[in-house]
Amino acid sequence: MGTRKAALPPERRDELLDVATREFADNGFDGASLNRIIRACGMSKSSFYYYYESKEALFDAAVTRIVDGLRGDLKIPDPGDLAAPGFWDEVERVGTDLMQVAGRNPRLIDFWRLFYATGAPSGEGSPLGRARAGIDDWLGRALAAGRAAGAVRDDMPPSLQGELTLAALWTIDAWALRNLWRTDADEAMRIKCLQVGVIRRMVGTG
Repeated sequence: MGTRKAALPPERRDELLDVATREFADNGFDGASLNRIIRACGMSKSSFYYYYESKEALFDAAVTRIVDGLRGDLKIPDPGDLAAPGFWDEVERVGTDLMQVAGRNPRLIDFWRLFYATGAPSGEGSPLGRARAGIDDWLGRALAAGRAAGAVRDDMPPSLQGELTLAALWTIDAWALRNLWRTDADEAMRIKCLQVGVIRRMVGTG
């Protein structure tokens, strides 16, 4: 994984990462053009490589900035707190909270788009890889809490249950992302409820 070699002045760094985020989100990692990014920022290639050793290092920096900026805004509960009556109500509340954060902090949408960027570097230890591992871990522990509460079925292996749930989440997320700019706030909330409903029908007890 690439690393940043020197520190750009904050305003120039923010400009570069803003442009890079749009380029990666619009075109995927594979389709993103480093030349377009640095040209839009008025940088030369030699200047860029003084600060970042590769396109991958720039992508990692863009993801890291977004994740760091969201830490204070996202209030994700510990999965153990869901192991109580009303498990599915709590799951739906988490989804609603995420939608509200997305409405006031566009960085969450930026992260969502980079998360699904085609060819995005997501190996173990990369910023995106760590984010994905964290999401997978939270989901696994949330399902365990649901089983403990009697709200999630326990007649299938937990690993299979987790993979089925992730597949449903990622499929609906990917569809919503493709249709993001045709979706208003009410429709986005409806899709969020649909997502929870699909998962509940798959793994819920009733």
